Amino acid sequence: MAKRGHLFIISAPSGTGKSTILSAILKQDPTIRYSISCTTRPSRGSERDGINYYFISDDAFHKKIDSGEFAEWAEVHGHLYGTSAKFLDNSLHLGYDILLDIDVEGAKKLYAKYPEAILVFIAPPSMEELRRRLSERNTDSAEAIEQRTRSAEAEMAEAKQYHHVIVNDDLTRAISELKAIINTY
Repeated sequence: MAKRGHLFIISAPSGTGKSTILSAILKQDPTIRYSISCTTRPSRGSERDGINYYFISDDAFHKKIDSGEFAEWAEVHGHLYGTSAKFLDNSLHLGYDILLDIDVEGAKKLYAKYPEAILVFIAPPSMEELRRRLSERNTDSAEAIEQRTRSAEAEMAEAKQYHHVIVNDDLTRAISELKAIINTY
């Protein structure tokens, strides 16, 4: 029987570069699985269904809640997000390491169910830099950027609850740090 895989729960404020870092890790090591969440929010830019998220309707999401398909779910910025329990359990049982991108509240819920998980928080170099990154990606209104900035401040206060914190002030170094953490386990 294969050794049980490891669940790496990655959290970061929106705009911190988390998706870029995770994408680089997945390209470097194709044996690592990525947990694709379901969401009711519309896709942004080049996001694709089944690659970045499973984009589903509110009705479909609620049916999944009712049938117990999610290891956790939450409403974030007015949209629903959920993590497949079946994907996590099957992948871990088969010995696969999993990267899971989730907010701090979802991380708490998952860590309660998977206490062997490794929690990694990716922080921006500063709140000013985070605001700049959010503005430059041109995907959110000024109001949404302000809401994401307020959320980021609350999320940053939770970083001390994580096993590892990576400050993304240099993308190459941040990728290397996450890879080193994964290789430790």
